[in-house]
Amino acid sequence: MDPRANVFNAALWMIGAIASFTAMAIAGRAVSFELDTFEIMMYRSFVGVVIVLVVSGVAGTWGQITRRNLGLHLVRNLSHFAGQNLWFYSITVIPLAQVFALEFTSPLWVIVLSPLVLGERLTPVRALAAVIGFIGILIVARPTPETLQFGQVTAALAAIGFAGSAIFTRKLTRTETITCILFYLTVMQAVFGLICAGYDGDIALPSAASLPWLALIGCAGLVAHFCLTTALGLAPATVVMPIDFTRLPLIALVGMALYGEALDLWIIIGALVIFGGNYLNIWAETRKRV
Repeated sequence: MDPRANVFNAALWMIGAIASFTAMAIAGRAVSFELDTFEIMMYRSFVGVVIVLVVSGVAGTWGQITRRNLGLHLVRNLSHFAGQNLWFYSITVIPLAQVFALEFTSPLWVIVLSPLVLGERLTPVRALAAVIGFIGILIVARPTPETLQFGQVTAALAAIGFAGSAIFTRKLTRTETITCILFYLTVMQAVFGLICAGYDGDIALPSAASLPWLALIGCAGLVAHFCLTTALGLAPATVVMPIDFTRLPLIALVGMALYGEALDLWIIIGALVIFGGNYLNIWAETRKRV
């Protein structure tokens, strides 16, 4: 296929990913007034289980679900479950643009953690990219005893959780299919959500008004990652990542329009610095393969 057509198709898939991530943030806020984060994750995972079972049944990929690497699936999903819960909490207490900006540090945490988990080498360029990204974190959060908010801490920790999930997913993809990974993602996190939501013996049932939002959260999470993965299969990360970065100004406008959140220039500047660190690492990695 023409490389230009691949880039165009990748851009279309990224529009789907960006719309899905944005929809999940809006839906997460909408149900947060009624459900806590554990309940949101539980119901989201229930929706995800149904989707994965139906799609895998239609596609005939049931046989790809194996019991290999159950321990690795467990660690991967604990990391993602923690990150996603922290993310859902963060979007309710700090501006959406700030949450998304801090979420973009996840690839930089992958750089830091990969040598410990995957045995990958920490090159000077990777180390520089991580330092640049952490400078961006400081610009976004501008932490002082007077201004530091708990939501900023949880958003940063969410990025670490997502990084751990990405690292363990990378290990799983060496032996497991996407159907197998998504099956254990939804099933295990449904169990985690049920345990955490029900530890006090009180699980809130969603109202009729919340059900569509929960269905949207469940669908949007799976669709976003499918679109992102498909886009990366069509075009290089150096093309896809700048498109993904448009999530930040979009969510800033959504926050301003729907929730009256002020456009903070420092968040944009810090996010650009974080993007610069990410892009430096991707550029260096792709140059090695040329």
